[in-house]
Amino acid sequence: MLVDLDHPLDISIPLGDGINNPNCYHTSPPKFSPVVQNGFIGDVIQGGSCNHFRISLAPHGNGTHTECFGHLSPDPEITLNRCLKRFHFLAKLISVEATISERQDSIILWSEVQKLAGPDFPEALVVRTLPNSAEKLTHNYSGTNPPYLEAGFGEKLASKEVQHLLVDLPSIDKEIDEVLPNHHGFWNYPTSPRSGCTITELIFVPEVIPDGYYLLNLQICSIESDASPSKPVLYKLINS
Repeated sequence: MLVDLDHPLDISIPLGDGINNPNCYHTSPPKFSPVVQNGFIGDVIQGGSCNHFRISLAPHGNGTHTECFGHLSPDPEITLNRCLKRFHFLAKLISVEATISERQDSIILWSEVQKLAGPDFPEALVVRTLPNSAEKLTHNYSGTNPPYLEAGFGEKLASKEVQHLLVDLPSIDKEIDEVLPNHHGFWNYPTSPRSGCTITELIFVPEVIPDGYYLLNLQICSIESDASPSKPVLYKLINS
């Protein structure tokens, strides 16, 4: 099997300054501001010799991000940078339509995902929800009770040994949920945490990328935090 490295398929959402970005949990939008000190201004437009900007953002609420089980743990030593040691994985992309539950929530059913994924789950599963549109690039999910994965989903993925889950939702759990059952189930936390496993939320997979198997390159920032802005990239597989 060969990999087409010349044509990367970026499924992250680029972030810019201001409100034209995806938002969830009522998080302040990203802010880009020039560094100003001792007569220096880090903005060429304002007369500076070069651009030198400070960027303020919250990974969980601003755009594509990847998280480890440190998201649930009180231990500050459990960070994504320490947990994620591999960056290339065999991935399968599936597209699934949400179902309206009895509580009128929009949920992704395990039965539908299991049918689409097939008998052999990959080490990385990429879930594109339908309908799919470019509105996801700038949508404000805060206070809207957006779609999420049905209860027990995370635990079932763990039983299938899925190591990395990527979704275009703001969270795999319900927006207002103090328990976060799917996060706990996926990481098997706190019983026996799956330390090398990750969840990536708020991706965007354009319609031109067909369902199927890919090589996933999961890129993160080298910061010691439970989560990081991330850049997941898919590469087509070529039969040799």
